[in-house]
Amino acid sequence: MSWLFVILAFLLAGVKKSKPKYQKVSVIIPAYNEENTVAIVVDVIKKVSCVDEIIVVDDGSSDNTAQEAMKAGAIVISHEVNKGKGEALYTGYKNAECDIIAFIDADIHNLTTNKVESMIKPILTGKAEITKTKFARESGRVTELTAKPLLNFFFPEISFEQPLSGQFAARKEILKKIHFEKDYGVDVGIVIDADVLGISIMEIDIGAIEHDMSPLADLHLMANEVVRTIMNRANKYGRVTMIDDIGYFIRMSIVGLSLVILGLFTIFFVKYIPLSIGVIIAVIGLILALYYLIKVVVQSISVYKKTPGGNLIKSFIKVHFPLIISLIILILMISTFLGAATFENGAISIQPNSRNLIIFTDVSDNNNNSISVRGPYTIGTALENESNVIRMPSDAMMTLNLKINDTVIINGERYVLNKTIDFEGDILRLPINAKNALNLEDGAIIQNSRIVDVFDKSIIHTELGNKNLSCIEKYVLSSKQENGTSYELIVDNVSIVKSSGVFKENETYSISADNSYIGTFTCNNSTIANQNFTYENHSVQLKFDNRNFLSKKQFESNFINLKFR
Repeated sequence: MSWLFVILAFLLAGVKKSKPKYQKVSVIIPAYNEENTVAIVVDVIKKVSCVDEIIVVDDGSSDNTAQEAMKAGAIVISHEVNKGKGEALYTGYKNAECDIIAFIDADIHNLTTNKVESMIKPILTGKAEITKTKFARESGRVTELTAKPLLNFFFPEISFEQPLSGQFAARKEILKKIHFEKDYGVDVGIVIDADVLGISIMEIDIGAIEHDMSPLADLHLMANEVVRTIMNRANKYGRVTMIDDIGYFIRMSIVGLSLVILGLFTIFFVKYIPLSIGVIIAVIGLILALYYLIKVVVQSISVYKKTPGGNLIKSFIKVHFPLIISLIILILMISTFLGAATFENGAISIQPNSRNLIIFTDVSDNNNNSISVRGPYTIGTALENESNVIRMPSDAMMTLNLKINDTVIINGERYVLNKTIDFEGDILRLPINAKNALNLEDGAIIQNSRIVDVFDKSIIHTELGNKNLSCIEKYVLSSKQENGTSYELIVDNVSIVKSSGVFKENETYSISADNSYIGTFTCNNSTIANQNFTYENHSVQLKFDNRNFLSKKQFESNFINLKFR
């Protein structure tokens, strides 16, 4: 078998890796009365190693532009009369014999080989099919006042810093797909055609450029030609229709969708408005929305077909975005209602339940978040062998001011709180006896605002304190808020607990340690005096702040049991 490997290695060694095809580069220089700078530009380009051909198109100059270009060593093609920049570029492109063509203005005073190479290199390496330049100077008046506003309106996906830059390069085969304008509109026309046809175009920063500033009359002419080019392209590719007709249809569709949402909201949440009114609003909105949505779809398809490369995604998203958001809102609203629908005894019942937005004005009570969204909670069956365990969502625990391992006594039976099962979300699992006592059934949905009502009169035993000493606080959870008092438990001059709740008038409360009674106190006239107790060799103090505030915790008579052992 070894001889097979020898033969295979010999054959592989004889295979030569194909070299990448050499790509020739032509540089076209359109020139009109540029005798002072054209030779300088040609001399710089001649030093660029990847350039194979330099063509100067003399666009009917009345000075010595052609002679200076020939002296510098460029191929010169002359127009008898001035035909415009676009015609000059097209003439050079048609006569160029290379694979890649770069277009460079003839009036650049500080052109360098690096600037030329940076234009051509991305095409040679396959990173782009067209490159256009930007350079370190403020954009011209025509760019900022004319080109950019119109492009942003009709072609919002085009976001080049200098869309009218005269320096660019492209593969010759790509330029065959592009229509050359005859005048100053040629630059922006190439940018738009490339975008619409899906041709990859890259903007290259070539640094600072110094060239002759155009007089105001020329800027006026340039602005006219740029506007004409953009508007012609907008008509050709259906962008006027997209902005005008489709924009109107989208606005009317949004009106219809808004009426549907308003009607549904009225039906389910505004009880003072008759059901029939809500239905009428929703039906009118549905008819309006469907009619104009169909028009949006038909016109959008028509515009899409006018774009050869189908490169409309960014523009479509920008134009259709408000409509998309309205549709998402309606879909979410309808899905919420469908999710709350039940079919029983021949009747369909839709009872939407919402989460509650909780905004805490005082976050001092161990609340990590001042704003949260909680519930609703769905009642589920307790897990097997958990007949004395309640699995409660963390949001519900926060609302009830409970925590894991707290004890909840319902109708005399004790249940230990535990967290929900991973990925179960807002499922509240209750043992069957607890569900019966609370009058709940599996599948019942409880809003966060009602969770306190559900557990009304439940007795809570919660462990408070620190790692060195803790205590069990006992209270009754009440759905009614009453005036409460805060207290601080201090043991051996160390603060152990700060809590609050309702102490009933003329009620006597006891405090224990290790289940042994150590003292009592009484609430008189809604005030409680500070208390001092002794347990074994420990000093125990209770300090009360008698400023009243509302609370749903009503302390039991034996409200605290300290745990020393």
